[in-house]
Amino acid sequence: MFQNVIIGQYIPGRSLMHHLDARAKLIVVFLFVFVIFLANSWVSYGTLFAGALFVFSISGIPIRYIWKGMLPISILILFTFLLHAFFTNEGELLYSFGAFTVYSGGLEQGFFISMRLFLLVFITSLLTLTTSPIDLTDALEIMLSPLKKIGVPAHDIALMMSIAIRFIPTLLQETEKILKAQAARGADFTKGTVKDRSQAFVSLLVPLFMRAFKRAEDLAYAMEARGYNGGEGRTKLRELVWRKRDTAACIIVAAFGILIFAIRG
Repeated sequence: MFQNVIIGQYIPGRSLMHHLDARAKLIVVFLFVFVIFLANSWVSYGTLFAGALFVFSISGIPIRYIWKGMLPISILILFTFLLHAFFTNEGELLYSFGAFTVYSGGLEQGFFISMRLFLLVFITSLLTLTTSPIDLTDALEIMLSPLKKIGVPAHDIALMMSIAIRFIPTLLQETEKILKAQAARGADFTKGTVKDRSQAFVSLLVPLFMRAFKRAEDLAYAMEARGYNGGEGRTKLRELVWRKRDTAACIIVAAFGILIFAIRG
């Protein structure tokens, strides 16, 4: 179940997406997310989906891996669609059954919002899947470096964000291990009253927090043992190099955004 979550994981590769500068990928993802919120018609969302498929085609990530990774949010996407389908009373009445009514505007709005949620998770997942944690941290630090002039600790913020992203799959794996261990001891998280389920849920949360604190403590000791004392005076083994293809990627996404804005409904 949790091993299918792809946010926060990295898959080494030699694709064009892997070879892009991490700063360029951050800019591209930010622009693409902004463009997603510009779409408001079937044509614009269809164009967005085609653009997302193109980005996926140059990422080199196996489609089966993406498919399994998107399954955990499928329930949320379906719930979002049904919520808008049954409670948005716009357009032509299509179906009525008791207190439930389905309008054409509700179906359209539900599809648009669900597609928007899918694309947000899809694009941000491709970022972490094709960018190593070190490159992502360096890119965040460089992009936040202008804020150092006003006292913002750019290096610390970038490091915390990178660690938080990398902790997502780790914590989910720990959760699955605890679930299996509790199930082996007779715990059932699917049956019983609300009170019984809440008590069973506590037996999951307590060991999960303990393991999370233990992981964080081990990480702190490892960083201290290696002489880490902040970003001041630190050098990098690999410097990020901005190339022409990075500029081209940013220009293409910006032009794509202009296209989406032009074909808005």
